[in-house]
Amino acid sequence: QARGMQPPVPPYEVLPTEVSMEEMPRSTTVMVEETQQPPPRDHLVWSLFTTLYGNFCCLGLLAFVFSVKSRDRKVLGDYSGALSYGSTAKYLNITALVINIVIVVLVIVFVS
Repeated sequence: QARGMQPPVPPYEVLPTEVSMEEMPRSTTVMVEETQQPPPRDHLVWSLFTTLYGNFCCLGLLAFVFSVKSRDRKVLGDYSGALSYGSTAKYLNITALVINIVIVVLVIVFVS
């Protein structure tokens, strides 16, 4: 069956007159829908801050571009593409952050 389609309802049967509803067993049916996994993260805000404050060798700008691509894919419903672009943006942000930390430490060491 296609996703979201419910099975057909069994046909309605009339109770015989000698059967009372109070004598019938009571049961409850609970329909549970599949839980969807959360959409992948696009790291757009992190990429924006990396672009503005630590754009070493344009890594922040590249991370921002991949974040926007990830958000576009998420809007279109392509979660695997969004995950791929978001992951690339995350690794570019991490690389830019590490390089910026190393540069700050080197400047502090050389100045003092």
